Amino acid sequence: MHDHTKADLDTQTRAMLEFAVKLTREPWAMQEADVKKLRGLGLNDEQILSVVLITCQFNFMTRLADGLGVEVSPGREKAVREWLTGPAADPGGWLMRPKS
Repeated sequence: MHDHTKADLDTQTRAMLEFAVKLTREPWAMQEADVKKLRGLGLNDEQILSVVLITCQFNFMTRLADGLGVEVSPGREKAVREWLTGPAADPGGWLMRPKS
């Protein structure tokens, strides 16, 4: 959960995480090719937008917590783990459901 580079992930999930890492660490370096790579792996624009929004929300919340000097409660990590393995992780689930 803490190092995606060592996890057994499918190609699409690994690419989404690499995209999120780049957006987090080097937002100025993002290029159209980064989006095209995700499209080439089968993600549609709505799904790519979800990746961007989740990354932005995570970065916002961690900077908010760091800026205020607060820590995430221990129970929150369990909730994140359950969310990542629950319905939101399913490509047909609520988070990344293609438009009908």
